[in-house]
Amino acid sequence: MRAWWVRGALLLSLWSLGAAADTLLVVGDSISAALGLETSQGWVRKLDERLRERGFEHRVINASVSGDTSAGGLARLPALLAEHRPGLVIIELGGNDGLRGMPPGQLQQNLAAMIERVQATGARAVLLGMRLPPNYGARYTKVFSQVYVDLAEEKQIPLVPFFLEGVGGVEGMMQPDGIHPSVAAQSRLLENVWPTLEPLL
Repeated sequence: MRAWWVRGALLLSLWSLGAAADTLLVVGDSISAALGLETSQGWVRKLDERLRERGFEHRVINASVSGDTSAGGLARLPALLAEHRPGLVIIELGGNDGLRGMPPGQLQQNLAAMIERVQATGARAVLLGMRLPPNYGARYTKVFSQVYVDLAEEKQIPLVPFFLEGVGGVEGMMQPDGIHPSVAAQSRLLENVWPTLEPLL
């Protein structure tokens, strides 16, 4: 009887893990939280809509927090992984680290720890790269953007080289603050992510 119960519990556990593999978790900052817009207008909601339209059964969880840094994301991640047990985790963090002039080495350490924790659960991580405006200095901006390239190579994970490609600094694509993407930019953000994400689904 006991052996039957153990086998049953194991099968139930495996079934639950399989279902959780269809969960896609986005851990980001204000860009993914759609700051200044309705949540329904953001690129993450558009991703959810596209998945449904194309027959994917993934559940999308947007755990993005405006103003978050890589340190904040790292602190929040264990609870998110435990609660949602995702099969895929999109990491969109670092912009606020750069805007605050934080050391790129610290950013790399935090993101590396996040990737490792995701991989330890058996989930796959996708990294969205960021770049800073040139007024932060050529050396700092170069080292900052290289963090994402180096991490993707080291951890062998998919990378979107520049999440804001075609958006950052483009007229009509940014809100008046010059930092956050406009409504018009949200579809472009999704298109920047989709070619990297689709093969993983």
